[in-house]
Amino acid sequence: MESIDTLLTNGFKIVQDKEKFCYGIDAILLANFVTAAKYETAFDLGTGNGIIPILLTATKKAGRVTGIEIQSESAELAKKSVNINGQENQITIINGDIKNIEALAKKASIDCVTSNPPYIAAGSGRQNPANAKNIARHEILCTLDDVIKAAAYLLKQNGDFFMIHKPSRTTEIFERLAHYKLTAKRLQFVHPFVDQPPTMILVQAQKNARPLLTVEKPLIVYSSKGVYTNDIKAIYATMGINAKI
Repeated sequence: MESIDTLLTNGFKIVQDKEKFCYGIDAILLANFVTAAKYETAFDLGTGNGIIPILLTATKKAGRVTGIEIQSESAELAKKSVNINGQENQITIINGDIKNIEALAKKASIDCVTSNPPYIAAGSGRQNPANAKNIARHEILCTLDDVIKAAAYLLKQNGDFFMIHKPSRTTEIFERLAHYKLTAKRLQFVHPFVDQPPTMILVQAQKNARPLLTVEKPLIVYSSKGVYTNDIKAIYATMGINAKI
């Protein structure tokens, strides 16, 4: 069932379908992780309902943002959000496959690429019977390699790639980045509680850059059950979103 939720940032709205897939904290953390530099062009791989492009234009002052989404129903939700917010001249949503990126976008034409891709390798983990959620979480229609390959194709020299993923795949992430001439520059682990291992990892890589990695302090999500830490509350405030659990 579709709903229109208000993002406090400049009063922007987002169209969601709770029976399929809504944005979560991972999208908020990824958008926040994008550096403060103003990017003239940005591209979001697997944009879902368009939350990342909306946040990039609203809070990171990105110029033009393109979001690509393979699921037609999700792409339509994203387009509705763009139209409701009057962002047709700033955000473009493509219903397409990132594996066909060469036919959809010009090589080395983008300053910043983001992705909140499916985390779970094909054939692994419990699969949700709701197809849309299943596709969003599992590598059914695209793999980690597909995402990084597309990012490398899109990025200009020294362009930035930002991604959120699972810590268990860090070795694979670094190997694939290096394979496509993307150099990891920043790394941040996200822990549910201070005494628990990380469940997410934020990575910034740069096209053809010199190897120099900065590991930022861990980001802790909860101070106690159901209570966000001050760091998470600050991120939500920066993004202009109510920190609801």
